[in-house]
Amino acid sequence: MGNTVRFGISLDEKLLANFDELIEQKSYMNRSEAIRDLIRASLVEERLGSEDQVAVGTVTLVYNHHVRDLSDKLTEHQHTHHDQIISSLHVHLDAHNCLEVLIIRGVVKDIKKIANELICVKGVKHGKLVMTTTGEDL
Repeated sequence: MGNTVRFGISLDEKLLANFDELIEQKSYMNRSEAIRDLIRASLVEERLGSEDQVAVGTVTLVYNHHVRDLSDKLTEHQHTHHDQIISSLHVHLDAHNCLEVLIIRGVVKDIKKIANELICVKGVKHGKLVMTTTGEDL
């Protein structure tokens, strides 16, 4: 981390009051921490717009494990991408439904492709991809 630089910003009173409410709701210690997080979030979002950017994604799947061959199909997809899927978590939600979370590291376009392959497997009830930075460039 580099040297800390202080700078001032001008805001409308109402905007600042709303920001202070948000800071309190999220339990930030001060405005500086909140502003740093907003800047980081904007930088990450901008960088993830590039399909060739290295990133990390989590794919969350909810499915009924009684659906014929579904578990095998999901496992096969994971083995096909074993070099990019770096971890997985499997949870039994109830007698029928499972939650699976997969962590994928690679370039954005590959992460999206793998996520879509998994989410689109017949029998998956819900799937969602969330991507973030590897943290190396922040």
